[in-house]
Amino acid sequence: MLFSQIAGQLRFTLIRTIFCAALLALSSGQVWALASNNVPLSSPVYQYLDLLAGLGVIRSEVKGIRPYAKAEVERLVAEAERNLKESDDDSSDFTAALIRRVKELIPREVKAREEPSEIPLFGYNLLSSANLRYVYLNGEPRSYDRIVRDPGHQSAFGVIGGDLRPEFSPYLRGSGSEGTPLMENSEGVVYRRGSNGYLNWSSELFVSDKLSLLFEPNLVATPGSTTMNLQKGYLKLGGGGVELEVGRDANWFGPGYRGALTLTNNAQNFDLIKLSSPEPLDVAWVKRYLGLFKYSLIFSRFNETTFTGIDPPVTGTTKTVVRQPYFIGIKLALKPASWWEIGINFVRQQGGPGFSGSTSTSDLVFGGGSSNKSNTIAGVDLRFRIPWLRNTELYGEYAGEDAASFWPFVESYIAGVYIPRLSSSGRDDLRLEYFFGHQDLYTDYKFPNGYTYYGMTPGHSQGGGTQDLLVRYSHWFTPRNNVALEYIYTDRGRQGRIDGQAVEIKNAVRGYWTLPLYREIDAILGYGRENIRNWNLVSGVKQTNQVATVTMSYKY
Repeated sequence: MLFSQIAGQLRFTLIRTIFCAALLALSSGQVWALASNNVPLSSPVYQYLDLLAGLGVIRSEVKGIRPYAKAEVERLVAEAERNLKESDDDSSDFTAALIRRVKELIPREVKAREEPSEIPLFGYNLLSSANLRYVYLNGEPRSYDRIVRDPGHQSAFGVIGGDLRPEFSPYLRGSGSEGTPLMENSEGVVYRRGSNGYLNWSSELFVSDKLSLLFEPNLVATPGSTTMNLQKGYLKLGGGGVELEVGRDANWFGPGYRGALTLTNNAQNFDLIKLSSPEPLDVAWVKRYLGLFKYSLIFSRFNETTFTGIDPPVTGTTKTVVRQPYFIGIKLALKPASWWEIGINFVRQQGGPGFSGSTSTSDLVFGGGSSNKSNTIAGVDLRFRIPWLRNTELYGEYAGEDAASFWPFVESYIAGVYIPRLSSSGRDDLRLEYFFGHQDLYTDYKFPNGYTYYGMTPGHSQGGGTQDLLVRYSHWFTPRNNVALEYIYTDRGRQGRIDGQAVEIKNAVRGYWTLPLYREIDAILGYGRENIRNWNLVSGVKQTNQVATVTMSYKY
C-alpha cells in the first residue's frame, strides 16, 4: 500500500522533478561534502546570517529552504570571512564579532573544512546544545474550529479563467488550535495556564564525513502533566548536493520570518524520509545558466484522526470519517543572482484510509477535481535584496489550494520588508511582515480535520481567514547581547463569516532580551501580552493573555 501510494502520487510531473533533482545532485562536481546535522530553526544563527547578509559579506544564501545544515552555515561564514577582508565598512568590528560567534557554534564543521584530512573515523558530542526554560502563562489559546462560508464560483485572481471553481458546498470546516498564546512555531510544544517547565538537549554522532546522527528529546512539565518526547532524531547520509535524511525533524518552506504558507515548525515535527541538497548544487551548467539551486523532497504521513459530525457542515448528514493521509512536500529554490531568489512550494495530503473508487489521472497529478483523494497547497515565493538601500530585502509568498483542478488559486499571501541596517552601525534592524490567509486555507471537505498534524497546522500559525501584521525591531549590543520588541495585529473571521460569528481582533506586544550568562550559556528573558476582542469569534467576549519566559540556552 505504501509503495503504491508513492508510485501513483509522484508519477508524471512529480516523479520527473525528483529524477531531475537527483540526477543533478549525483552529477555534481563537488569534491568536498560533509554530512552534518541541522541548525535548529529557533537558533539565533539564522539572525546572525541575516545580519551578515545585510552587512554585505554574505551573498550566496538561499533562504527559502530551512533548516540549514551546519556545513552550509560554515560555507556561508567562510564566504563572510573572505568578503570582510576586502571590506572597509565602518561596521567591520561588529561583522567580525558575528562571524566569530557563528564559528563558535559549529566547531566541527569549521575544523572539517579547514583540515578535511583530519576528520576522525568516529566522532561524538554527548551534549551539543541544550535549553532549559520556565514559562508562566496567564491565558488560554484560541480555537481555530469554525464553520466558514465557501464562496465558490471564483476566477483566478478574481478575473482570469471565468468560473473555475463551481460551488461544491457553501460551507467548509476550519479546525485546529493555536497551541500556546504568544509562542507560535514551537514544534508542537504546548504550555498550559500556570507554571510550566521545558528541557531539551541534543547529542550527536558522526562516522567520518559520510554519516551524522542527532538525538534530541524534550521534557515538558505542565500543570498536572509531565511528558518526555523525541522532539528531533534523525540519521543523515551524504552532504553537499545530495543528502538522505531519515527520522524526525523540523522543516520550513519559504522566506517568511513569522510564518510560511505551506510548511513551518508550528506543529509537531514529521517523521520523514527526506532527499535534499544541504548546499547549492555544484554543477557547472546549473551555476552558469540558472544560478544557485537547492531542493528538498519530503515524504511522511499524518497522524490518524476520527471525525464524527455533520459533513459537509450545515448542509450535510452526520457521518464518521477516519483519515490518515500521506504527506508529500517539494521545495525548489533558485538564486539566479546575488540580489534575488525564487522558490516553488508544494505540499499535499494524499489518500489513506476511508477512500474508495478510482482517481482520474488529472486529479491524481493536479488535484481539485471530483475524483481526487488529496488536498494540495502550492505556490511560489520571491525575495529581492536592494544593495543601494542598505541591503534591504523585499519578500513575498503566494499559495493556493487545489480548488480548481490545475490552478491552485484560493489565494493566500505573505509580504515582508526586512531592513538589516536601520542604522549605519549595522546594530539595528527592522522587519514588517503581513499575512493574508483565505478562509479556505488549510480546509478540505475530504479531510474534515483539515491541514493539521496532532491538532495544529504545519502551515502558518495564525490559520485561515486571517490577516496578521508583525512589526519587529532589534538592537544588537553584541552578538550575544540584544533586545527585540514586537507589535502584532491580527484579525480573524473577517473572511467567510456565517451568521453568529464576529470578527476577532488581537493586539499584542512582545519583548525579548538575550544576554550572556556564563561561558557558553545565554539567558533569554521574554514577556508578551495580548488583548483580544470577540475571542473565538464570539461577539463581546474579551480575553487577555500574558506569557513570561526565562530561558537558559547552551550553544543553541
